[in-house]
Amino acid sequence: MNMPVKLQYFKNPKNRELTQFELDELARELDAIKQEVLDDLGEKDAKYIRRVYSTIRYSSIAGRALLFAGWFPPAWLLGTGLLGFAKIMENMELGHNVMHGQYDWMNDPKLNGQTYEWDIVGTSDNWRQTHNFKHHTYTNIKGMDDDIGYGLLRLFPEQRWKPGYLLQPIYAVPFCLLFQWGVAIQNLELGKYFKGRKSKEQTKEEWRPMQNKIGKQLFKDYVFFPLIAGPAALPVLTGNMVANGLRNIWTFSIIFCGHFTKDVEVFPKSVLQNESRGHWYMRQIRGSSNLTGSEAFHILTGHLSHQIEHHLYPDVPARRYRQMAPKVQAVCEKYGLNYNNASLVKQYGSVIKRIVKYAFPFKK
Repeated sequence: MNMPVKLQYFKNPKNRELTQFELDELARELDAIKQEVLDDLGEKDAKYIRRVYSTIRYSSIAGRALLFAGWFPPAWLLGTGLLGFAKIMENMELGHNVMHGQYDWMNDPKLNGQTYEWDIVGTSDNWRQTHNFKHHTYTNIKGMDDDIGYGLLRLFPEQRWKPGYLLQPIYAVPFCLLFQWGVAIQNLELGKYFKGRKSKEQTKEEWRPMQNKIGKQLFKDYVFFPLIAGPAALPVLTGNMVANGLRNIWTFSIIFCGHFTKDVEVFPKSVLQNESRGHWYMRQIRGSSNLTGSEAFHILTGHLSHQIEHHLYPDVPARRYRQMAPKVQAVCEKYGLNYNNASLVKQYGSVIKRIVKYAFPFKK
């Protein structure tokens, strides 16, 4: 009963192995932190997310209006910035968190996790499958969590090296700039199709809703708004392109800092055998990393700067993660688990180092 529950693969020496009793106690203490917050949810949380919703809406309207005067450079810069801000906030603090069901308790149709549709080319239904279910259930389990390298990048020595990875420091750049497209096609699992492990019919069936969403997004940003702008069509078109690019770069940077930094671990499928709740909690902690920063920074990240707390409590309103973080950190310290927390510069630097290092056949 008190034998250590062992993990395979390369383990971070900053983490201590826990007995089953310790894992059960870990789960009990982390559950208590969650329950304390759930018991306190109420009007202040509802007001916050409604304020976020309104901020996004009015920022988007103001940004698009300014782009109609985009022939005047200051108007173009401010309009593009506001639209980019609105797109970042919609994806990170609103869409991502709402789709986790964090605000379902409000019974507001606009904030329903199962019906919300967000402002990127990828469908919300696909995101709920690839992210909410697969990624959060099988976090950092090689062969089950498709977020490990997104099928394009080798980021851990546990991933099999192929010669094509030598180019990943180069193609990681367009992947960052076009990140929403990677999110859009992730659920297609094109690798399986090209290897003959997935039928053409199934791929076509899965492509149809994606095609519809992509068409709507492209029409909105690159046809409709430029068209109604008349003589300002070109500034509107370029402003929309840059705003989408800013959102892509930001989301790529924050998301990659969540699971691909220096001290995170990946796991074999065998960890799922009789995995207890405490063991699941431990895997989330050891496979995630946080970012330090100001309140404004945390909001712009959708509070994914608190990736550890998000993976422990994905259905808790994300604005509460800052409140929960010191308690979670104290529990981690008590049980000898590394609480991976550093600045964006440091964490993103370690991500870039992984992209470059594991382009080569390093095995550790």
